[in-house]
Amino acid sequence: MNKKAQSVFMVEDDDNIREMTLYALNSSGFKGEGFADAQTLREALNAQTPSLILLDIMLPKEDGISILKRLRQSEKTKAIPVIMLTAKSSEIDRIKGLDLGADDYISKPFSVLEAIARIKAVLRRCGGDAESNELKAGAISLHKDRRVVFARQKEIALTFKEFELLKYMMSAKGVALTRDMLLEQVWGFDYLGESRTVDMHIKSLRQKLGEAGDQIKTVRNVGYKIKD
Repeated sequence: MNKKAQSVFMVEDDDNIREMTLYALNSSGFKGEGFADAQTLREALNAQTPSLILLDIMLPKEDGISILKRLRQSEKTKAIPVIMLTAKSSEIDRIKGLDLGADDYISKPFSVLEAIARIKAVLRRCGGDAESNELKAGAISLHKDRRVVFARQKEIALTFKEFELLKYMMSAKGVALTRDMLLEQVWGFDYLGESRTVDMHIKSLRQKLGEAGDQIKTVRNVGYKIKD
C-alpha cells in the first residue's frame, strides 16, 4: 500500500534542534534518526544506509566537513545525498562543503519547513528513477532533461530563471517556501538582489501558466507554494 518511509539521518549536537527536526521529519512521512557526533553516526552507518544525511558543520571532536570527506571517500556511503547545516555568515564552509560533494546546504537558524522542502528537493534530484526526470503538479508538467513545461497540455515558453524557479517549487510541492529559500536555490547564495525579484518572477510565471497559474499560492508572511 504505502511505500516504505525514506530514512534521514541527522547529525547535530544541539539537542533541541535535533529533536525538533526529527519530529518534523517523522510527521512528514520520513523515518528520522538523530546523532550527536561522528562516532554514533559511524555506528549507525555500519548497520543501515539512509536515504539522506543532514550534517551539521560545527560538531564536537570531528567537524562536518571532515565527516563529509570520509563519506565521499567510502564506496558504501559516497552516493548518499548530504545536506550541510551551516552558520548563516560562514560562506567559506558552504563552499568547502559543495566542493567536497554536498548536495545542498541550509543556513542556521532554519525553519523545519525549510528543512523538509530541501530534503524533498534533494531526494527528487538524486532519486535516479525514471519519474524523477518529470515533475507534475495538477495541470502542470515539467521535463527537466528537455527543459520544457506544459500547462493543460499546452507548451509554455519560460525564461531560464522562470524554469528553475518552477522546477524548485514543483520539487517541493505542497511546502511553503520563503522568498529567501527561493533566492538561495534559484539565484545562488551569493546573489545580492532582493526578495522583490522572486515576486516579479512569480507574477510572470502565473501569467504564462494561465489558469494553471492559480496553483501557485501566496502563503501570507512566508512566501509561496505550488499545489496540485
